[in-house]
Amino acid sequence: MENPLTNLFAVKDLRNRILFTFGLLAVYRIGNHIPTPGVNQAALVEMARQLQNSMFGLYDMFSGGNLSKVTIFALGVMPYISSSIILQLLTVVWPYLERLSKEGELGRRKITQYTRYLTIVLAVVQAMGIAIYLERQQEVAGLPLVYNPGWGFRLMCALTLTTGTSFIMWLGEQITERGIGNGMSLLIYAGIVVGLPRAVLTTFDQMQTGQISLLAILLLVAVMVAVVGAIIFVERGHRRISVQYAKRVVGRRQYGGSSTHIPLKVNTGGVIPVIFASSILAFPATVAGMFQAGGWGRAIVDQLAYGMPLYNLLYAAGIIFFAYFYTAIIFNPDDVAENMRKYGGFIPGIRPGKRTAEYIDTILARITLVGGLYLIIVALIPEFLMTGFKVAPIPLIGERLDAILPRFITEGLGVTFYFGGTSLLIVVGVAMDTVQQVESQLIMRHYDGFMKKTRIRGRRG
Repeated sequence: MENPLTNLFAVKDLRNRILFTFGLLAVYRIGNHIPTPGVNQAALVEMARQLQNSMFGLYDMFSGGNLSKVTIFALGVMPYISSSIILQLLTVVWPYLERLSKEGELGRRKITQYTRYLTIVLAVVQAMGIAIYLERQQEVAGLPLVYNPGWGFRLMCALTLTTGTSFIMWLGEQITERGIGNGMSLLIYAGIVVGLPRAVLTTFDQMQTGQISLLAILLLVAVMVAVVGAIIFVERGHRRISVQYAKRVVGRRQYGGSSTHIPLKVNTGGVIPVIFASSILAFPATVAGMFQAGGWGRAIVDQLAYGMPLYNLLYAAGIIFFAYFYTAIIFNPDDVAENMRKYGGFIPGIRPGKRTAEYIDTILARITLVGGLYLIIVALIPEFLMTGFKVAPIPLIGERLDAILPRFITEGLGVTFYFGGTSLLIVVGVAMDTVQQVESQLIMRHYDGFMKKTRIRGRRG
């Protein structure tokens, strides 16, 4: 029996793609050790330790630890993700972009080019924000964060971080085009996975020093296993809509008369809604850090801090919104119904055309709601593990709830962020998608895939 891992390197093209992907991921990790000029690394380590259980930890995870060290790749893929959000939103409301999106490959290339330009603009703004934020911070543990504050440092920081973001964007596009898997997703994946061993060691150190009990670790492992199982189950979940094709006679040949189905994914958007929602909610804090907002502006930013009730409410609403929004972009029931009608297909009991589109849209709306609720639960798990659910700021009933609820609900377990649901969702989802692409390449070349009895279904996003 052939070894599937041997098959990976038996095909020259597939072997080259895999080695190319690993090579670029290695280049990405090298950037993690190149600091931005003018920044005190010792002070940064202490500041990162103080902010690890906050929204800062989420973006540091997305950047692969580059943000906490302010390396040349500190901004990571977030400017590219933010520009993708803006362009996709504008595609719905701007007729010019809507026309481009329907022009096939040429239109998609044009939109991709606009995304690159906007990424550069956002990177410059965010880099200047980081530079100003570092300058305005007080000394950490008696050490200054910036050696020589001023416009010289700001311009150098903006140039360095923007160049790093441009290079990351190029790496991701090269992996997607010439490697295996989605480049941007794999870069995020690599940044998360590289921190898992350190997180495991930190957790065991906490157990040895008595900061966390063995029971809490066992509970943590059980939650991780349950979350991974739930992610795999939902990511592979489909709702199948039966489709019949009528018999047609063309010349001397008979076509149709077959039965098939349309698979609708429960979570069509993958991890995209979670990333989009968190990116938008981080914008007020970024602006406040740049301009030192005060008064009512500071009050709003405080209420939108990571873990606050208003933040959780808007986070959940944002995930639901982007789950529907992203699904509407990549799946059009009208086009599916028209193609079915064109080739003589119909859903039993449903009239072809408009009725079919409405039927598919109704089912898609229901399963997207289920997928959105699943993403909310998975995304809020890290907050519960780290800091718990802060209920005291809730108007009228907050103080009563805080007094009644157990401390582990309001204060959390104080564990490392890497064990959170969002990171597991990214890791499991990207791993499934990449393995599915490798398996498709093997089967296309008449080799056995990794799975002998079943196939891995990929995900979108």
